[in-house]
Amino acid sequence: MRILVVDDSAFMRKTIARILASDPMVVAVEAARNGEQALEKLRTFRPDLVTLDIEMPGMNGLDVLKRIRLESVEPRPAVLMCSTLTSAGSHDALRALRLGASDVVAKDSNLLAGDPNSMRSELLAKARAILEQRARNLSRREGVSSSVLPSACLKLPSECPELLLIGSSTGGPPILEKLLLALPAGIQMPVVVAQHMPALFTKSIAERLDQVCAVSVVHGDQERQLHAGTVHISQGGRHGRVIRRGGTLWFSPSDQPSEALYKPSVTELFLSAARCGLRSCVAVVLTGMGDDGAVGARALKSSDGIVIAQDAASCVVYGMPRAVVDAGIADASMTPDELAEYLGTISTRSRAVA
Repeated sequence: MRILVVDDSAFMRKTIARILASDPMVVAVEAARNGEQALEKLRTFRPDLVTLDIEMPGMNGLDVLKRIRLESVEPRPAVLMCSTLTSAGSHDALRALRLGASDVVAKDSNLLAGDPNSMRSELLAKARAILEQRARNLSRREGVSSSVLPSACLKLPSECPELLLIGSSTGGPPILEKLLLALPAGIQMPVVVAQHMPALFTKSIAERLDQVCAVSVVHGDQERQLHAGTVHISQGGRHGRVIRRGGTLWFSPSDQPSEALYKPSVTELFLSAARCGLRSCVAVVLTGMGDDGAVGARALKSSDGIVIAQDAASCVVYGMPRAVVDAGIADASMTPDELAEYLGTISTRSRAVA
């Protein structure tokens, strides 16, 4: 696989290129110092993946991304954005995801101070996952387990679920936005989301979705009672859990387990809900690398929850959904449009009085 590194900083270009070249899957790495040079090299080098700085003089990363989506010949390269950990950087990163970028890697202060290890593992993991998915898509080998029911076979529940849970990672924010936009005002259930991203990014996601969605969207950075019609986006860097206190459900952030690979963890969210003795619950597993969510989804399934996986073809990385599919946990595999229609339909159903 071939990678083009685009950054106006010579130090960043050299650092990112060195990190990526250490992966045996990568056969060639080239660099561009600005947007104009990047577009030239896209035509001659034909990379499989572009790492793209957002803030550059002249043509910035968002402008380059738009040109890639408009002008690049098929198959277009995947794009991994590199964003500074600032409020402005997080909003630009989310815009890049809506424009077609696969994921975002945050450039933190340690990296800028000369410590490449602060970024190394995240950059390598995301680049490899995106490249592996690209290779599968290009070779047309991707398949879905026959154990998954087609979406048309999933019956609508007789009443609105008591809770909707969504787990999401690489490539997830645009799909998450599509699903939450499908929820009308006055839905009969609360929603809790675990999205793998830093805290500034999850805060930006919550702010944007609250502006564009009919439902209320809040950043899950403190304990709150869960109410129908409100979506909680778990704070990045902390786990989001559901707890039952008396007769009501609450959202509760936690730093434990501190050793968890992902914070927030989808499995920790799902496991907490499974312990609440819910009458009914729907859990959705969106695109993402790894298998976070599979253990928690099994617990929800054992307590009569419904588990739905995003379909393989629409995933940026078919890792997390595949884990629940291959384990035989998923009740259905759906496209984003099918998911949006399903969630929009069940959310307005009447709920029987307990």
